Amino acid sequence: MAVYRFRIVFEDQEDFCREIDILGKQSYHDFHLSILKAIEFDSKKEASFFMSDDFWRKGQELALNPGPIEEDEDDYPNPKKKKDVRAMSNSKIAEYIEDPHQKMVYVYDPIEKWTLMIELLKIVPLDSTANYPMLTKSEGSAPKQYKQNIVAPVVDEDEEDEVDSNIKEKIFSADEGIDEMDHLGDSEEGEDAPSDSEEAEPTDENGGDDAGDDFEQEAYGDDSEEQ
Repeated sequence: MAVYRFRIVFEDQEDFCREIDILGKQSYHDFHLSILKAIEFDSKKEASFFMSDDFWRKGQELALNPGPIEEDEDDYPNPKKKKDVRAMSNSKIAEYIEDPHQKMVYVYDPIEKWTLMIELLKIVPLDSTANYPMLTKSEGSAPKQYKQNIVAPVVDEDEEDEVDSNIKEKIFSADEGIDEMDHLGDSEEGEDAPSDSEEAEPTDENGGDDAGDDFEQEAYGDDSEEQ
């Protein structure tokens, strides 16, 4: 029974390599699951194998869940198959091996398009104790399937309102303190500055000063003594 050894690498990662042994009678669906296990990806996405030539040009597609066959409307009413996509589960490994170094392209997840290049290395003897498909070589780390997203912490609306209220209260208190200091400063300036009434000398009702009154009294007193 033939055992095929395939070398698997990521399209854009040189330091990564996996080698998998698989029986010729096993399906490409078995191969698909063994690849995902080897690169530590989940099996939630769609995937396809494409049989390729030496230049990695895609040919026959083997899909995980093939859609309806597309038809060429120009040939109606005798349409011919335009794209014959076959199911992995119904396709045996040996069925599509046409070259000693058969190449194929494996694409996982139609959105992210994780692309791996697969090449047949050789046919190896069967190990009756082995459980196929079997990982025989592993070099380098596979990229992470999912990027880590930083999730913003959930803020309780009541807590947020309380924080806003405290901030507003502090701002209001600070404004009141500034107003009180300004008022106090105005009061001190009013006490220090002399008023116009304090600077002016006291006068009598007739507009004379106290010195004039004393002078008149002394003069009057002198006249009375002489008489």
